[in-house]
Parts: sequence; structure tokens; C-alpha cells
Amino acid sequence: MRSTMQDVPLTVTSILRHAVTVNGDRTVTTALGDGRYRSTSYRELGEQVARLAHALRGVGITGDQRVGTFMWNNVEHLAVYLAAPAMGAVLHTLNIRLSPEQIAYIANEAEDQVIVADLSLAAQLAPVLPMLTTVHTILAVGDGDLTPLQNAGMMVIRYDDALGGRPPEYDWPVLDENTAAAMCYTSGTTGNPKGVVYSHRSTYLHSMSTCTTNVLGIGVEDSVLPIVPMFHANAWGLPYAALMAGADLVLPDRFMDAPSLLNLIGTHRPTVAGAVPTIWNDVLNHLERHPGHDISSLRLVACGGSAVPRSMMEVFQNRYGVRIQQAWGMTETSPVATVAAPVPGVSDETAWTLRASQGRAACGVEVRIVDDEGLPLPHDGKAVGEVEVRGPWVTGSYYLGRDEAKFASGWLRTGDVGRIDPLGYVTLTDRAKDVIKSGGEWISSVELENHLIAHPAVLEASVVGVPDDRWQERPLAVVVLHDGHQVSPQQLREFLTDKVVRWWLPERWTFVDQVPRTSVGKYDKKTIRARHADGEYDVVEYRD
Repeated sequence: MRSTMQDVPLTVTSILRHAVTVNGDRTVTTALGDGRYRSTSYRELGEQVARLAHALRGVGITGDQRVGTFMWNNVEHLAVYLAAPAMGAVLHTLNIRLSPEQIAYIANEAEDQVIVADLSLAAQLAPVLPMLTTVHTILAVGDGDLTPLQNAGMMVIRYDDALGGRPPEYDWPVLDENTAAAMCYTSGTTGNPKGVVYSHRSTYLHSMSTCTTNVLGIGVEDSVLPIVPMFHANAWGLPYAALMAGADLVLPDRFMDAPSLLNLIGTHRPTVAGAVPTIWNDVLNHLERHPGHDISSLRLVACGGSAVPRSMMEVFQNRYGVRIQQAWGMTETSPVATVAAPVPGVSDETAWTLRASQGRAACGVEVRIVDDEGLPLPHDGKAVGEVEVRGPWVTGSYYLGRDEAKFASGWLRTGDVGRIDPLGYVTLTDRAKDVIKSGGEWISSVELENHLIAHPAVLEASVVGVPDDRWQERPLAVVVLHDGHQVSPQQLREFLTDKVVRWWLPERWTFVDQVPRTSVGKYDKKTIRARHADGEYDVVEYRD
């Protein structure tokens, strides 16, 4: 028997149409700095999106060509999020924090035709343009001098001029839901970045999942603040989920320092936010030094990209009434794959243990761990192996077939190492490239970091494996202290003594002003190891 249900494609176009027609009065607010903001209704956004689609058509986007963005989190970026895929083209967000050579590599491999760029980023984009081989047009957003962008000989048009006089409606084509809607590249911490292509269907299903209670529960009563950059896995899908749910959007533009974010939260009262742990650590430390900010509107903060310290979650919950909810995923998983919401009926301590894990798979995603031969391991909370995932918003290959070995089993090999307990909760112990193998035994750098950051004197901590003559590798702790605080390696080792097994305790310590971070705000362990190898760190050794 065949179903007679209507075969309506699941597309970004349908998300756009729903937002504009059903929730047209909801708003997108963009920060302008100095406590100033501008707001656009969803209805007005729909008109801007239509005008942008006409403008893109006018500069030669006629099929599934790639439309790049080089932008902050703002309403113009959101318009490209909608116009490019809805007209049948492909949104391609470019990471503004990569080197010019990496940006050029990505844009050339993706064959971007047009780049919509924020003029405040012109100095960063200008060195990239001479290296580009397929881009012919730049749409420049905002005020400022166009000269830095014009020197490469491309057509440069101001965004407002390109949209001026265009019709506020567009005859959106009917699209196959399995065609490409967007593409993002991995951050390329090892080797060249690799492209991940999201379909309309995967984007739609991921957005629906994000709106479910077991994930983030976004609804029409919410106001969503994506602090995570819109070039990082499409801001974790938060813009599309908000549009689908009819929630307001609050966009921080370039103003993502702790004081600006706290001003934004206090003024516009978002209920859901998302950012990496280092951002929330900065916010927490500013709150502690400058009390009086009101963040009580936040009912839920999605936090991912790296492990979220339990100590930080506890302070936010107990002191400020804000729930930090850890989630895990990758560019390859759109990105949300698991969410650390505890099951009901467990003790407070068990609930915190579950919240400190990476969580359970969202419906539609399957997760397993495998050994070095690719054989599945038991979900007993003890066996440790590489995490593999599959599901309707998990990519089955990289663009142009790069690194095919990661998909050989029909599952995505994530490169994350961890365990899964009988309830299905995933706990990551490291990235495969970051695990510390000392004397044939594994040490979890993530667990050491989470314990160290709980020390009242420690602001940030990252742990990497470094060569050791006797044990092959031993942990090096890279520590940033709070202003005005002092602590010795001996005191930190004593602090860790009852928290980890003795042979995990680091003998090597270095105290720095800042832990280096990647382009998406994670601790950059590759750079830490390189600096240690080059003798740039003043390393103190302490053994009991």
C-alpha cells in the first residue's frame, strides 16, 4: 500500500515562507555597538530576501552556483541564508578567522561566484581577492570605503544599491529537497579544510529536531541569540530553527565581547542562546568582576564545540539561574547530534554527571563506538573507542570525495574518542589526535581540563601530551590565572589528587596570559604543542 499524503518538499523556502506569512510580526534585532540596535520584522526580512534574490540573479546567479558570505551575525547575513538556497543557489559561509590562503583555498574549491561581504571586514578580505579564481562580484554590506575591495579588478557593488528598486516579491522555484542548500568547511586544524554540503531536507529536519523539547525546545515564545558565528556550521542551525518556530532573533554582529553581550542580554531579553564554552567563561568572569547585570531572561544556553566544565555550569545554574545545556556535534553533523539533558527520576548528583557528558543522540541520529579495527564496542560506560554517527543530517561524504576513508563503514568516523553508558549517554575523553598515551595507558586531557578550571584561581586551562623520555608522552598543563590570583603547580596537583588517578597528574606546567584558540573559539592544541616544541613556554616541572 502506498501513502496518499501530499509530497511537499522539505526546503529552506518553506521555512522562509512560514516565517514571513505566519510570523511576519516577529523581529530580527542586530547590534550596532555602543548600546544601539536596529530591528527588522520577519515580513520586512522576506522583502529584503526577495530583493536580494533578484540582485543575485542580476549578477549571474542562475542555478546552483555558490554564494559566499564574509560577514558577522546580522540581518543581511540572515538574508543570504534564505535568498541563496530558496532561489536554488547554494549558501557558502566563509570563516573570517582563517588565514587568507585557507580562505582562498576554500572559496576556489567551492567555486564561489559571488561574495556578500561586510565592509568592516574589507581589510581582511582584500588580500584574499587576488588569489580567487571563480569569484566575479562582491556585494559590500555597510558604509565604508570600497577601494580595498576594488583593487582585485572584480565588480564591487554596495549591497543597498544592488537591492535598490528590486521587487519585494520573488517567484521562488520548486526545489528537490535533496539538492544542496548550503555548504560549510571544517576548520582545517589538520590538513586542508573539507567541504560539507547540507541539503534542503537535512537543514529542514535538523531545524525541526532543534525545536523539539529534547533538544532546545525553541518555540514562538522564545527569543534566540546565536553568538556562535554564522560561519560556524550555520550558527548551529539556530537561525533556521528560530525562523521555523517563529521565535525572535537577536544577532550580536561583531560585538561578541562579554560587556557587549551582557548589555544585549539585559536590553533585549533573549531566552535561548548558543556559543562555545570559552565565550561563556568570559561572560561568567565578567559577571563575577562586575555584578549587577541581569541575565535572568535566559532559560537555556546551548553550549558545545568543546567540553563544558561542570564547575561553570554549576555556577551559572546556582548563582544566576541560567541552565547551560551541553550539546555535541560537528560541521559534518549539521551540527547537533547529542544533547546532555538528564533523564527524569535520577538523583541530583547523577543528573549533574549526565549534564557533564555530551548527552544522548537526538531522534534520527545513531551513535556507536568502535575499536581500532572498526568493530562495535559495548555501551557499558567502560569501553572506550572512536565515536561514529549516522543520520539524515549527517553527511555521507565530503565535497569532491575528500577523505573517503572516514565514511567507509557507512558511518561517519568523527575522530572523537569516548564511551557510551547503558542509557546512551556519550562521554568524550578526547579528540583522537589529542589523546595522551603515557606508558601504554590513556590519559583524558578533557577531564584534566575540566577539573583544573574548577580551581578558584584558574581562569582557563588546556592540557596536551608532550614527549617524555620514559613514558613516551606526559601531560603539559597550560594555565591562565584570574587577575590577582597566584597558585603553584604543587597546589594544583594537590587539588587534582582526589579527582583523577595519580599517574594522570601532570608534572609539567606553564602559566600564560591566554590559551591560543582556533578560528571558532576552541583551545588550539596544535599551536600549544608547536609552541612547546619551539621552547616558547616557560615550563615548570614538579614531581611529588
